[in-house]
This record gives sequence, structure tokens and C-alpha cells, in this order.
Amino acid sequence: MKQFKALLFDKEKEEKSEITLIEDLNYRISKRENLIRITNQQANLLTREINANENEIASLKHQLKELKDDYAAMVVKSYKSKSEQSRVMFLLSSSNFKQAYKRLQYIRQYTKYQKEQGEAIKAKTKELETLNTQLSKQKEDKQKLIEDNRIAKRQLEKERKEREVLMTSIKADMSKFAAQIKKKKQEADRLDREINRLIREAIAASNRKAGKKTSTGKFVLTPEAKRLASNFEANKGKLGWPVSRGVIKGKFGKRRSLTDASVTNNYKSIQIATETNAEVRAVFRGEVSEILIVKNGNPAVLIRHGNYLTIYMNLSKVYVKKGDKISTGQVIGQVFTNKIRGETLLGFRINKNSQVLNPESWLVKN
Repeated sequence: MKQFKALLFDKEKEEKSEITLIEDLNYRISKRENLIRITNQQANLLTREINANENEIASLKHQLKELKDDYAAMVVKSYKSKSEQSRVMFLLSSSNFKQAYKRLQYIRQYTKYQKEQGEAIKAKTKELETLNTQLSKQKEDKQKLIEDNRIAKRQLEKERKEREVLMTSIKADMSKFAAQIKKKKQEADRLDREINRLIREAIAASNRKAGKKTSTGKFVLTPEAKRLASNFEANKGKLGWPVSRGVIKGKFGKRRSLTDASVTNNYKSIQIATETNAEVRAVFRGEVSEILIVKNGNPAVLIRHGNYLTIYMNLSKVYVKKGDKISTGQVIGQVFTNKIRGETLLGFRINKNSQVLNPESWLVKN
């Protein structure tokens, strides 16, 4: 939440369109709701842990009482026969050597048992003190979570009201904003079509190079390319982010339109909100397959990793060229900042051959 606020909501002086503000608020509201849900889960977990500890404490107190009662009875019994003379007489009164030996063993075992009971009482007492301390800490943590939730809910209500005001202004001039969203979607679709075309051409070229006359729709891989693809696949969920600071503002897959809830758009990439002049880094080693320049659009870089491709879109600067060997973490360009919308967004996409994958599941948790 802090990172998202720093990247998108601290730019008060920059002019933003209502659509961009709605997108930002929607994202923040969804994260706030998720935060409240997780906080509630944590509070419920703490409640269960507190109840379990309270039951354990009650059990320990009962065990401690029994130990102390047993120990007190032993002390009284030991006091009544504490003199050395009584112990000696106890041994001398034995009818034979075997009985005397057994009585000596009994005296030693009884003394040892007394010590063990004393140690057991000390251990149980210490365990009880530890649980009591833990219980107090858990109760404090739960109280803090409850307070954090109250603050988050108040903030959520405030953000929902802001969104309602913005939505009202949008509905007053729906045609204008619907046109903006439609244009934005058309640009994204045009870029997707170009990327799909380039991927098909790269697969066909790979097949021709390998002597295949017909395209299988998949890259024909050399042994080296197979190893690279295998290494890339093994790093699913561990890939570094393509920018040093960023949050996912636009999710992969199907999302409802802001202006028309009946319309669902299917997005093939994620949108990462980042800071102005952010550098773009390759998430894995590979080779630059293509630099895509779209008319009236911003460049995109396609990097091939065997039969996988990572695509970096909406760049303002590109520092690499087609055919360059790229290392993991290498800076390949800079993200474009839209001054009108007041946002710096990197489009990021992953393909396996022509199949589009969800990039979020490949990146390490931020």
C-alpha cells in the first residue's frame, strides 16, 4: 500500500484524467479490502492461538497443583522418617541381606524421585510463565490488528466515496470517457496483434532454420536453447521484477470495463506502475528477438529464452538491438511516462511459444 501510494498518489501536482484516477482508486480499494481480509484472518488465528494457550495454561496449572500436592505429601512423609538412625534401623531390621539390599535401593530411588518431582515442578512453572508471556503478547498483537482494521475500514470508506464522486462525473459525460477507454483498448489490441505476429514469424524462422518446411506453432530448439528454456521454467515464481520499484496496477486476464460492467476485456500482459525514468531490466538471460516500433506508440523489446519470450512494452528509450545477448538483470531501456495521464506504466508479458502466460505467477513476490 505504501509503495503504491508513493508511486501513484504522491504526484498531486500532476494532472491525471478521471479514468486514470478511477483505475488507481480501484486498485487501492482492492488492496485495502485484501488487507482487511488478511488482518481479519490474522486476528482469527490469534484468537484460536489464545484459546489454545489458555486451555494449555489451565491444564498446566492442574498438573502443577498435583505435582505440588504429591511433593508436599512426600516432604511430610520424609520428615517423619528423616533421621539417619531411622534409615539405619530400617536397613538393620531386614530379615536377610537381600531384603536389606532392596531396602537400600528403595531409599535411593525414593530420594531420586523426590529430586525429579522438584525439577518437574520447576519446569512446569517455567513453561507456565513462558505461556503467560506469550499469551499477553498475542493479546496485544490482536488488539493492534483490530485497531489497524478500524483505520483501514475508515480509509476504505473514504476511498469508496472518492470513487463514487469520480464515477458520477464520468457518468455525466459517458461518451467522452467511453471514447478514451475504447482508444486505450484499441492501442493495446494493436500492440498485442503486432507482438503475436512477431512471435509467429520468429517461430516460422526457427522452423526454417532447423529444416522444417511447415510451422508447428512451436520453436524448434537446439540443445543449448532447450537448456535455457528448462532453466527459465525452473525459475517460475523466482524471476526478478523488470523494474526496481513497482506495483501491479493492471492484472492479467479478464477484467470488466470501468464504464460498462457488461463489457469484459481480456488482457495478455500486466501493467506495472513504477517511478519516473525507471530503468527496465531483463528478468532472465536470453537474446533480443525483436525491437517492436508501433506507429503512434512506444517501443517494445522481445527477449527470447529458448521457447519462452519476455516482452517489455511502453518504453521511452531502448538500449539494446536485435540479436544482442542479454544477461539477467541487464538494463535494456527506460519506461515511458505519460505526462497527460500522470503515470509511468511498464507493460510486461510472457509467452511460451504462441501461448500467453500470466506474468504475475512467474515473478518473485514483491
